[in-house]
Amino acid sequence: MDIILKNVKKKDFPVFQSLAKSLGFEIVEEKEKPYNPEFVKEILQGRKDIKEGKGIKMTMEEIQALCR
Repeated sequence: MDIILKNVKKKDFPVFQSLAKSLGFEIVEEKEKPYNPEFVKEILQGRKDIKEGKGIKMTMEEIQALCR
């Protein structure tokens, strides 16, 4: 059985570690993976382009026509 603890405060983590160790549990710490830097760059560039007026406006019908 797996138990997942989320949002554990840094000061409380040693308590959980020592408790788990005394009970013979294995602790696996998984860090959240950050977004792909290229993806973030594209999103930020897109926001900048829109602010600079480089975007286009489309109606829902035009968008749906593209998806067909």
